[in-house]
Amino acid sequence: MTNRRPHSASEQLHRRWQFLRRLAFGLCFVLLLSFVVNTITLISASSKQVDAFFVLGGSINREIHVAKLAQQYPQTPILISQGSLDPCIWLIFQRLAPQRMQNVWLEKCADSTFGNFYYSIPILRHWGVRKVKLITSPTHFPRAKWMAQILFGVHGIWMEPEIVQEQGITGNQESWPKTGLDVTRSLLWAGLSPIIQPKCSSVIRLVQVNIFYWQRRGFLCEKSTQ
Repeated sequence: MTNRRPHSASEQLHRRWQFLRRLAFGLCFVLLLSFVVNTITLISASSKQVDAFFVLGGSINREIHVAKLAQQYPQTPILISQGSLDPCIWLIFQRLAPQRMQNVWLEKCADSTFGNFYYSIPILRHWGVRKVKLITSPTHFPRAKWMAQILFGVHGIWMEPEIVQEQGITGNQESWPKTGLDVTRSLLWAGLSPIIQPKCSSVIRLVQVNIFYWQRRGFLCEKSTQ
């Protein structure tokens, strides 16, 4: 038998370095390929019709606006993330678009703008959405836009903004620390969101809202500024 000479420390280090280089090259290739495919998907989606309306909670005016849109686009599903009280949204659609209430879903898990995207993107992906109309207000839009471009973009979803003009103070108060925190969380989550999808345990269709229960309990709705 031929005795093999043990590898020297320098040879072992060289082999490990070669392995790490090949691994890094492979990862870079996969990331580049994913980026190219995702970019092509986004460009293709940008020229297509909107698949869903996505409303960020913060003002009842946004829900009034999307109810009016529902009249024009009866087949387009609507997802309202942590919006007004359920009976308030129910009354809006009952007045403006009663035939479209089957197409409206309410997501009630989010407690921030980041949470709006965190819990709603899995729902939109489940619907097969490739182009979404994002509905918010002018003051909230810059932060929401950056987050949407990051989080929608990584999933190949094209975002088309719809700005609802409002008067007074909306529920979304903006500040640079809040913007920085949300954008940072979005960048971190972008890397994990393709494989780890949170599930909101409180998503209901608008037609499931028990308006009689709410009438007995009592409720107040925000006054519209439109």
